[in-house]
Amino acid sequence: MQQKLKEAAQSRQPEKSRSLLSQLREQVLNGSYNPKEVIPEQALAETFGVSRTPVREALKQLENEGLVEIRPRVGTFVRYPTRREIVELFQVKESLEGLAASLVAQRTPSPELEQLKQNLVDASEAIGSEDAETYARLVHDFHWTLVLGSQNQKLIEHYDRLMNQLTYHRLVLETIAVPGRIRQSITEHEAVVEAIEARDPMGAELAMRNHVHSSSRVVLAEPRHYDDQTDGD
Repeated sequence: MQQKLKEAAQSRQPEKSRSLLSQLREQVLNGSYNPKEVIPEQALAETFGVSRTPVREALKQLENEGLVEIRPRVGTFVRYPTRREIVELFQVKESLEGLAASLVAQRTPSPELEQLKQNLVDASEAIGSEDAETYARLVHDFHWTLVLGSQNQKLIEHYDRLMNQLTYHRLVLETIAVPGRIRQSITEHEAVVEAIEARDPMGAELAMRNHVHSSSRVVLAEPRHYDDQTDGD
């Protein structure tokens, strides 16, 4: 579903350009480049077998999405959001995921509820085996199951772009290393599932909002998660 949304959003672009944009976006999001490293246009053009023009067009699109910064006569760099932007993005995330949880609770029983319950089982096993990478993936799946389960297309579209701007998978991998956070995180997930199973939309929304707010506090406590150079906070 997530991939289909991205393809639909890029449907007006030629097939090669769409593939190039998608792959460049993935490289930026998965940490292939550090913020001080110039993203090499010529090397990318050679890798993808294209001229530098489609590479530049793709990078301009990523700049529009807030993922890179193009500095004239210097180069293109991965862009980390500022502290203020992180705060604002998490505020929107809290609202969207809270609404999604409420909508899923209103549809219970639903296939999403069973998927969420299985996710909790798998997450507990990942914790037991100290498998941080698997746990991070399951966190991603948990949140997306809720959002897709909302069956609200506009919510889904806005959430997809929001998650890219937050580079959320990277944040999860870093925050679960904080002592005690991983246990707290799964406890918060359990509270959301319990409210959904009880068909309590308000309770589900509040539980989800609490979870996202807790995550934001952990992220903001670590300055390495954001660019603090231009902030006035």
